[in-house]
Amino acid sequence: MRRSDILDKEYHPYYKQYLDLTPDEEYARALSKSADDIVAFLSSIPTDLLEYRYDKGKWTIKEIIQHLIDTERIFCYRALRIARKDLTPISGYEQDDYVVPSKANRLTLEQLLDDYKATRACTISLYRSMDEEMLCQIGNANGNGMSARAALFVMVGHEIHHCNVIRERYL
Repeated sequence: MRRSDILDKEYHPYYKQYLDLTPDEEYARALSKSADDIVAFLSSIPTDLLEYRYDKGKWTIKEIIQHLIDTERIFCYRALRIARKDLTPISGYEQDDYVVPSKANRLTLEQLLDDYKATRACTISLYRSMDEEMLCQIGNANGNGMSARAALFVMVGHEIHHCNVIRERYL
């Protein structure tokens, strides 16, 4: 399965911005390559910038990393429920409500990256366990249709988006 296999009906139009950022690769390759790229990029950021905010109320780089981890976990939960044909509507989440309670700035970059890598390993394991029917299953996430496979590529595009923001506004 590749990103180009995903149909418009498999995701809310809001997520197109993230899907458009993802390479058209086989899904396991997309997950592993993006993880390698993200870890290399984040590891290259000078330590003195990790708690920098480019404006009042904006997240630090550490908070962005935690946001990527939290979002991946939430999207994997959605994908699991969708793949298992759980038709119960899955509520949305307010990303800003997660930032302060995460206390990400108390963690080292190494701790955050270890958590990121562990989360990605779980994501890869989950998706490897899904067959084509499970990947194509569409459920109700935040009041909109989403397939398990669309959730995967949204996660990848979401982290590319945030790395682009870091490059443009923090470095």
